[in-house]
Amino acid sequence: MKVIAAYLLAALGGNASPTAEDLKAILSSVGAEADNEKIELLLSQVKGKDLTELIAAGREMIASVPSGGGGVVVVASGGGGGGAVVEEKVEEKKVEEKEESEEDFGFDLFG
Repeated sequence: MKVIAAYLLAALGGNASPTAEDLKAILSSVGAEADNEKIELLLSQVKGKDLTELIAAGREMIASVPSGGGGVVVVASGGGGGGAVVEEKVEEKKVEEKEESEEDFGFDLFG
């Protein structure tokens, strides 16, 4: 990931085709180690390709990845006073409903 970030930083800085030395310089400037194999692999995969097209293709790939989150609901009030955020976890609610249904009968079928 850090090699990709260094590549993107170089490209955003105006370098249309960053070299391995460019990426190593960026990584070393932030104290990160440069992995020559990963740098060479990335450069071989992006050689001759447009960065905008690569990003667009990446977005399509990410859009197809399921991102189930366990059912977190976030509600914010829009009253101008900052707004409160409430989170409700569906899994915890299911456990509470099960416990309540057992208590409603007043007896335990298996005990």
